[in-house]
Amino acid sequence: MVKVTLKDGSIIEVEKGSSIIEVAKKISEGLARVATCGKVNGKTEDLRFKIDEDCELTIETFESSLEGKKAYWHTTSHIMAQAVQRLFPNAKFAIGPAIDEGFYYDFDVTENFNDEDKEKIETEMKKIIKEDLPIERFSLPKDEALKLMADQPYKVELINDLPEGEEISFYKQGDFTDLCAGPHLMSTGKVKAVKLLNNSGAYWRGNEKNKMLQRIYAIAFPKNSELEEFIRLQEEAKERDHRKIGKELKLFMTHKLVGAGLPMYLPNGATIRRILERYIQDKELALGYQHVYTPSLANVELYKTSGHWDHYKDDMFPVMKMDTEEMVLRPMNCPHHMLIYKSELRSYKDLPIKIGELAHDFRYENSGAVCGLERVRQMCQNDAHLFVRPDQIKEEVGKVLNLIFEVYQKDFGFPSEAFKFRLSLRDKNNKEKYIDNDEMWETAESQLREILNELKIEFYEAEGEAAFYGPKIDIQIKTALNHDVTIPTCQLDFALPERFDLTYVGEDGKEHRPVVIHRAILGSSDRFMSFLIEETKGILPTWLCPVQVKILPIADAHIEYADSVKAELLKYGIRVEVDNRNEKIGYKIREAQLQKVPYMLVVGDKEKESNTVGVRSRKDGDIGAVNVKEFTEKILEEIKNYGR
Repeated sequence: MVKVTLKDGSIIEVEKGSSIIEVAKKISEGLARVATCGKVNGKTEDLRFKIDEDCELTIETFESSLEGKKAYWHTTSHIMAQAVQRLFPNAKFAIGPAIDEGFYYDFDVTENFNDEDKEKIETEMKKIIKEDLPIERFSLPKDEALKLMADQPYKVELINDLPEGEEISFYKQGDFTDLCAGPHLMSTGKVKAVKLLNNSGAYWRGNEKNKMLQRIYAIAFPKNSELEEFIRLQEEAKERDHRKIGKELKLFMTHKLVGAGLPMYLPNGATIRRILERYIQDKELALGYQHVYTPSLANVELYKTSGHWDHYKDDMFPVMKMDTEEMVLRPMNCPHHMLIYKSELRSYKDLPIKIGELAHDFRYENSGAVCGLERVRQMCQNDAHLFVRPDQIKEEVGKVLNLIFEVYQKDFGFPSEAFKFRLSLRDKNNKEKYIDNDEMWETAESQLREILNELKIEFYEAEGEAAFYGPKIDIQIKTALNHDVTIPTCQLDFALPERFDLTYVGEDGKEHRPVVIHRAILGSSDRFMSFLIEETKGILPTWLCPVQVKILPIADAHIEYADSVKAELLKYGIRVEVDNRNEKIGYKIREAQLQKVPYMLVVGDKEKESNTVGVRSRKDGDIGAVNVKEFTEKILEEIKNYGR
């Protein structure tokens, strides 16, 4: 017998050699029915995995974790491949992994899949699910594995790439066998609701020198209602897509001559970005931040000193050799701020020193990964570094968290229930990813944990999500599309002050080492804008709208009065335009509504004579005639209070 410690801490005894699915059945038949995989001592394993010694075991389900979902989706990818094999016998099979939302499979076929093909594949998948084929796992030595996959060149290549001695495992379901490490469900009938989404071209192994394959993306769920909700959210996502809204509202554009991942802001988008950046800088100035400008280019030695070169160089642009120097576009600006701190003698009385910057940073993103403003190659980071004494850590981290609450909940009005706090820790089993200093990591992680507990903030911990130099508090925001995104972060760093030999003179007259708090409130201006556009569907609060008021003269005779109203509003900094086109007033109103302008002021003979404007609100519809002064006071109050 072996002892198995379950997730809740309870211990059960099972026969040595029992599989995970057998243990699940011993706990309850209900759990066994929904089990998708297991975690044995933290490692994800197949349901068929045999337990031969005492261990910790978590039974995963579709609902319990991403690993549980991926086992479900990975099984469904094999069902899709089996359906393709039945319908297109000459197809060659590449890879079919689960991803964070569904799965895909890459196929080498003579003709690209069309919509009719996808319908046939989906129908065949449902037949395979109904057949409830048992899924068997087996392993073969390399020579037998190559023989089995002889007519599948991509599988042969993958087998030949495996290290000597590596287990070569396969999964078989009915007439289909695939090279695969797993994990998988016990039978095809465990899958319930499936939907093929879209298909595209994909180079084998992501290399444009290789053959272009056909990739089909799909999704699956245990319940039809979950699939229906997913489809609803997909349609909602199309309406909220910041790229679509950005084009409609003329916010930004891209061009192949400029390059992928390098958006250009049009006047409306530039206005939004300018207002956002002024807003956050004003917040920071009021809290004692000092703003600087530093270059976007630096000697590669700077990043070797900071550690970025060892831990981050794959995400940086290539080195440029210039005379006797090797230069690189910076991925972040913390090393520059370390040098600014170090540029003069610091006293304990000077700390905290808060250095902020709206900094242009560069990341080497694959052209297939870039997306509108959300994922770009050049970004403008709302970055800051707080140099603090050890006794100031708790207070200053608390102030950063309070600023995050003020920005996101008070000013932008996001509900508190949309926020989750994640304490991102290093992966102790993968120390190569991080600066090697166990004592530093334990101190930093325990301090952040203590701060969150003292502030009575609920949080969860995530190993492997830390920055290479230290742990961090990531604020996860639940979006309107039910996605978790991380924008604001607060990171604790004992490492860079050591690497740059930063000091301050303490009260005792001796040198001491400061601690650095890295923090980003808006993240990058670009990503925050994409997030905000999608959350609001482009209906931005009045204070942030590129055009806050549109004046609509009924006829040419009213243009002069419209211009005089515009001049009055401009005195107060209100962003206003006059639509003086020779169009009917109904058309002008509809155009302004499509542009999501907060206020439309209709002016005709009556308004001109009484010095009023006919106010139409984006939110409340037709308000009626209002004195110009009264309207001005109303909109200024709204702008001052961030639209609430």
